[in-house]
Amino acid sequence: MLQGLQDLGTAWLSFMNPLTLLYGLGGAFVGIVMGILPGLSATLAIALLTTLTIKLSANDAILVLICSYVGALYGGSRTAILLNIPGTAANAASCADGYALALQGQAGRAIGIATSGAFVSTLLGVVCLALFTPLLAEVALQFGAFEFFWLTLFGVTMSGSIVGGDPLKGWLMGLLGLFLAQVGQESLYAYDRFTFGWGELSGGIALIPALVGAFGLAEVLTTLADPIERKIVDLKDSVLPRWREIVVYKWTVLRSGIIGVLTGLLPGVGEDAGAWMSYAAAKAVSKEPEKFGKGSIDGLMAAETGDMSSIPGHIIPSLALGIPGSAPSAVLMAAMIIHGVQPGPMLMIQHPHFIYEVVAMTTLASITILLFGLFGVRPLLHVLKVRRGILMPIVFLLCTVGAFATASRLFDIYAMLFIGVGAYFLRRRGYEMAPLVLGLVLGPLLDKSLRRGLVLSDGSVLPFFTRPIAMAFAAVTLFTILLYVPPFKRAVNRVKSAAADAVRGMFARRV
Repeated sequence: MLQGLQDLGTAWLSFMNPLTLLYGLGGAFVGIVMGILPGLSATLAIALLTTLTIKLSANDAILVLICSYVGALYGGSRTAILLNIPGTAANAASCADGYALALQGQAGRAIGIATSGAFVSTLLGVVCLALFTPLLAEVALQFGAFEFFWLTLFGVTMSGSIVGGDPLKGWLMGLLGLFLAQVGQESLYAYDRFTFGWGELSGGIALIPALVGAFGLAEVLTTLADPIERKIVDLKDSVLPRWREIVVYKWTVLRSGIIGVLTGLLPGVGEDAGAWMSYAAAKAVSKEPEKFGKGSIDGLMAAETGDMSSIPGHIIPSLALGIPGSAPSAVLMAAMIIHGVQPGPMLMIQHPHFIYEVVAMTTLASITILLFGLFGVRPLLHVLKVRRGILMPIVFLLCTVGAFATASRLFDIYAMLFIGVGAYFLRRRGYEMAPLVLGLVLGPLLDKSLRRGLVLSDGSVLPFFTRPIAMAFAAVTLFTILLYVPPFKRAVNRVKSAAADAVRGMFARRV
């Protein structure tokens, strides 16, 4: 423990220089601006900044990306409160109560609640990040190829079943991502797969162009296809955070912070899940549930706390297992790999101090959003006055430059355009892009784990089902899929009802 505190102190000292602090403030500023602008997202912010920070040192580049990640989710609450449009998907739960407060002349108070809740909940998540990541990494050292195969498959299964309303669409997108990850030369024998004789495909579909296309170009097209322009609610009251409301709603903050971290640990469950689950839990235990959706401080605090605390929660499995918890953390993980840091169980051996550096980066990110929340709210809102007809071509240009900059391949621009246009039409049909991203990121790991396991077992598939940890992951994955088969789901519900009745009867007899 003392060694961990020493490493954390060393990491903090390494960031205490003007240039590094400027990088952090710059990353948070870009993230907040991207979050404020409807249609843009944290994933797009990280993807674009990854291409712009490619020449920086690993620590500086990842600091910029983490600050932009935190800033984008924080900035998205502005449009949720003032326009009733979530800046990012994670801020959707803040719309009802935030906008209702704004219509009541309390827009500044609502923004202050978002600032104080975001700051405290991110710090709570940072504590969990520092405590649980090293422990989870040590457990993951026991994993072999068989366990990682099922873990990656479980990640895609979870993303398909939780993101969006139709699990079949989610699983199809996850499988599409796994397929795209197999295109190009395979890792063992450099044999071309799914290239159809096209030499450009031998290098595979790079992750950054695919992400920029799926989230950047698709969002540009989606935004331009929506002609609705909404009027901003005027800020008449103070936007400074009211810290006494943190004390009044301390149990809401603590409960929502824990829920956000726990949802972040699940692969493929986005930050919006943390916000909605926290919101539902707050309404369930509230003494005034009728106020939710009509300007409830409790509801807004729960939503903003739940989404912000999920950010460190998503980073935990990314670092410890190499399994990204959400689409933004998938891009963040890709950036780490580009800068020579391989997340996963070997991280504690190859880069033992890096986890504490990420803890320091995330803490610095929470401080930067507090500074912007105190001093930069009104100036930043001028960004909303930029017409989308001017803004979106600029974003498209950045997407094109970002796709080309990573490898200087013209093919990457074509891949970005193809995937972006395809993602636009898929999104219009209700297909989510998060499972596609998870499939792209986890595809190489699944492929290597499967083939390595078959080599180790001399072609036998039995170890994939007989080793204890692998068997547990296989059972959970199969159970998750079967839950969406109606007869199996009805049987599970009957068992749950019988168990609940038995527990109630036992307590009744004791009383």
